Amino acid sequence: MNVWQAIGMEAQKITRDIYIGIIGTGEEDPVAVDLAHEAGRLVGARGAVLICGGLGGVMNAASRGAKEANGITIGILPGKERAGASAFLDYSIPTGLGEVRNAIIVSAADGLIAIGGGYGTLSEIGFALKSGKPLVGLRTWSLFRGEEKANAFPEFSEPLDAVEAVFGMIASGYRRA
Repeated sequence: MNVWQAIGMEAQKITRDIYIGIIGTGEEDPVAVDLAHEAGRLVGARGAVLICGGLGGVMNAASRGAKEANGITIGILPGKERAGASAFLDYSIPTGLGEVRNAIIVSAADGLIAIGGGYGTLSEIGFALKSGKPLVGLRTWSLFRGEEKANAFPEFSEPLDAVEAVFGMIASGYRRA
């Protein structure tokens, strides 16, 4: 092992303490899937653990991207069985909780990236906002609050920008008020 490999391994040990939740639709939306794959790859390349709902669509694509970058992936499954889980998960955790498992995903993550999504993703966004967790959007729901109509969380159109922003928020100790 050379010095650069050792430094890389040391950096991964440190970063593996960060869990990034990638939340989004289980549907095969081609745009969302492409964005999730790249975001997952970037999260894995940073050495963080990727946590998701463990099924198809955005969840599968993000897990595939993270695995391609030698990342660790965890899926919090809605059912009581591991059957149907993404093949790109290192750990699949069946809960039997259905959509209620969305709260567990948010609770386990240090920061979250919402990509596309339906009402399940909207619930995860709500849990993240309520808990004060760092949250960024990547072509997802827009939520406006207050008279100034400011978006409730930052939105991006490129995976690199979203990943850099959520890591920056975590590093700064950001907590939503």
